[in-house]
Amino acid sequence: MAAAARRSFQVAPGQSVKVRQGPSTSAPVVGKLAGGAWVQINCQRRGQRVSGPYGTTDIWDNIAPGQYVSDAYVRTGSSGPVAPSCTS
Repeated sequence: MAAAARRSFQVAPGQSVKVRQGPSTSAPVVGKLAGGAWVQINCQRRGQRVSGPYGTTDIWDNIAPGQYVSDAYVRTGSSGPVAPSCTS
């Protein structure tokens, strides 16, 4: 997906969200996002089911190489994918 076509989505206000190396809560933490931060989703992949402010889902959002956040903490306006599947 071309960079110009990517959209930004907001992290749930009031939440500090862990950024993980892979699509699981057991993956190493590589950073944190402050509540209300805006992120661009490069691609999405299925992983561990997580419950958060925006429901329960197994979708994880790739926001940078090797950086994933659960879609349950990102307001995408959809319970399904909003970006292409990650290829690797």
